[in-house]
Amino acid sequence: MLNQELAKIFYEIADFLEMDDIPFKPNAYRKVAFVLENFQEDIEDVYLRKGVESLNSDIPGVGESIAKKIEEYIKTGKIRYFEQLKKKTPIDMEKLNAIEGLGPKKIKTLYQKLGIKNVNDLEREIKAGRVSSLFGFGQKTEANLLEGILFLQKTGGRFLLGDILPKVKEIIKQLKKLQEIEKIDVAGSIRRGKETVRDVDLLVIAKKPDKVMDFFVSMPGVIKVWSKGKTKSSIRIKDGFDVDLRVVAKKSYGSALQYFTGSKEHNIATRRIAISCGLKLNEYGVFKQGKAIAGSDETSVYRALQMPYIEPELRENRGEIKAALKDKLPKIINQQDIKGDIHCHSDWNGGQSTIIELAQSAIKMGYQYLGITDHTYFLRIEKGLDEKKLIAQMEEIDKLNRVFQSKNTNFRILKGAETNILDDGSIDISDEVLAKLDYAVAGVHSNHKMEKEDMTERILKAMQNPYIKIISHPTGRILQERDEYKIDLDKILKAAKDYNVALEINSSPRRLDLNDENIKKAKSVGVKMVISSDAHHKTMLNYINFGIIQARRGWAEKSDILNTLPVKDLLKFFKNI
Repeated sequence: MLNQELAKIFYEIADFLEMDDIPFKPNAYRKVAFVLENFQEDIEDVYLRKGVESLNSDIPGVGESIAKKIEEYIKTGKIRYFEQLKKKTPIDMEKLNAIEGLGPKKIKTLYQKLGIKNVNDLEREIKAGRVSSLFGFGQKTEANLLEGILFLQKTGGRFLLGDILPKVKEIIKQLKKLQEIEKIDVAGSIRRGKETVRDVDLLVIAKKPDKVMDFFVSMPGVIKVWSKGKTKSSIRIKDGFDVDLRVVAKKSYGSALQYFTGSKEHNIATRRIAISCGLKLNEYGVFKQGKAIAGSDETSVYRALQMPYIEPELRENRGEIKAALKDKLPKIINQQDIKGDIHCHSDWNGGQSTIIELAQSAIKMGYQYLGITDHTYFLRIEKGLDEKKLIAQMEEIDKLNRVFQSKNTNFRILKGAETNILDDGSIDISDEVLAKLDYAVAGVHSNHKMEKEDMTERILKAMQNPYIKIISHPTGRILQERDEYKIDLDKILKAAKDYNVALEINSSPRRLDLNDENIKKAKSVGVKMVISSDAHHKTMLNYINFGIIQARRGWAEKSDILNTLPVKDLLKFFKNI
């Protein structure tokens, strides 16, 4: 948790420094924030080795100054430098920066010209018509900012699964230390894999519930105890979310897990099935004429309802009950089905890891291949590659692959690129160079506000390029920051099928694009998909697990996902020009 807290602080420090036009330092803080965000080891454990010295030597990008700030936070829970920056410019940087179209420079202008400190201030000044009069804003920007505020308000109070899940795992790790706990599971929307969640539900079987509850309400990071009882307690964690812990009898554990996993709509449907069978279903079990006939495990609950076990990700009352009753549930994809990752970024264009570092991490994950897809030159913010640099990168990959071959290693690095779909639908790299790649990905990375017809035609034209084999993050959304751009998805799906182009399930916790409903829609019309991490650091390759969860929620099976194929068959799909 401390890693994430420090990452958040360093991102904000970078924004404050950029606001004051201070050179170099903002990038240094952002680089460290990015590393901490994805660092696998607890920062406190690093510090305990040799203090500031180990922080400086063991964490990429951390110099002596930042190391001392990390030490200060570990010891005091604060960083004076950060507090001084906030005092100097008392604005809610985190919330304002979350509004699409706002960055440190514009936030500074709003503060200096209109005294805007937070989102409420900004909304008031927009509605008064004063923001559009500022230099660099105008009526269109003002309208977009208001749209961004409304989007922020709509998504408020929920947490990204990718942010909350590591913290939940840490809480479970703490609870598992208690000898009194025999079994523990997370339930609710987290277990169903929803992309955003409001709170956390934990179920346990425990020998001495009182001791478990005493420990639970006094854990590090608890800032509020809403309630404490013998079988249920509720707390708020420092990160802002609530956690409920329930102690359940062993004989009812399966029923309780099924009930508290939800969804509400799924539970209503299963209760109706129970009634139609002359049974009663609740969190305590399945009963026939007052006698419990199932409940100790979930499989027995569904079997009593004359259904096979339904995976948690499917429990949204979107046809899974009907499919189960007909024994036609999909055999949804699993982590072990994935043979490789075909969308990640190296240090050639803004990523934090070298190609060989990414490859070594992929091998440790059991992959057969890894596709390097650095951005091309139009995306200047990530130092995109032009044709000359792409060819040089291909040569380096060829050399690395020869090394793998000489060691009789079956692993292979694939030569790809994430190209940019320009406003007119053309690609920013020549066909001559695209033809030399193993495959090319194309995505929209600019001008997200186009009209629906124009944006649809833009993507359709890109899909007609014979070298484009994957459309990355197809709807362009960024969770809790930016809504999907306007497209005719039905036309996109038809073109994907006609031109043999795959759509991506981008696993970045802030994208998860395609979403679960669109995945299910793509599957229904026979469109192939890929699940990709979009990693910018070797540790981010693990993000693919979030994409797998999303694919499972969309009913995707192994046959729907291209990167379940061995490399020979994958390349055959890509070269079908």
